[in-house]
Amino acid sequence: MGLLDTLRAVLGTSAEADATRDADPEDLFGMSTAYVTMEADLGFRSVGAAALCFSGVDSTDFAETVEEVEAILRAGEEETGTDFDLREDSHGWEWVVLRDDDPEDLVTSVHFAADEFGERGYGSRILAAVFGFEREGGARASGNGGDRVYWIYSFRRGAYYPFAPRSGKERDQSLEFKLESTLDGELDVEDDESYWYPMWPDRDGGHPWE
Repeated sequence: MGLLDTLRAVLGTSAEADATRDADPEDLFGMSTAYVTMEADLGFRSVGAAALCFSGVDSTDFAETVEEVEAILRAGEEETGTDFDLREDSHGWEWVVLRDDDPEDLVTSVHFAADEFGERGYGSRILAAVFGFEREGGARASGNGGDRVYWIYSFRRGAYYPFAPRSGKERDQSLEFKLESTLDGELDVEDDESYWYPMWPDRDGGHPWE
C-alpha cells in the first residue's frame, strides 16, 4: 500500500467504517481553549494558520459548494481579518488554508467552512482540520520545523490526535504522547494510535497544507 492509499484508508473509507463516534463540527470549538493550554502548559503558540483538508468531487454542484465556502470566508474576512486561500497539495488533497494571529478566529473560520460543506451534503468529503503550533523562537527561527507540532481533527473518526513532525519524515512520538496526556479530556483524543496518521508536508519545515 502506497502513501496516498494509506492516507485514504486511515482518513477515508476504512476509518469511516471503524468510526467509534460521529464527527461533529462543534468539536472544533474545543481548540479555542486548547490554544490556551498549549501555550500555558507546553510553551507552544499558534503558527497563525490552520487548514481544512477535503477530497474534491468532479461535479458542478461541488464546485458551487466550494464557491459558497469561499463566499462565507470572504464575508468573515471583512469582520475578523482572517485571510484564506484554496490549494491542492502534491497528494491531490484540497485545502482551505486560513491565516490569522487570533486563534479563536481561526477556529471559527474552520468551523464555518466545515459546516457549509456539511449543509450542502458534502460532509463526507471533509478529511481533517489541522491546527499548527510552534515554540517561540523555534520553527520560525530555525526553519527546520523541529519545534512545530499539530493537532489534527479526523472527521472520519470524530476525534483529535497529535502530530509532531521532524525532518526526514521522522516524528517525535514522546512529544506526541505528552501532548495527548496534557490535552486529553480537554479535547476528544483518538485512543487508537494506529489512527494517528502523519500528514507530512511536501518539504521539511513546511506545513501539511504546503
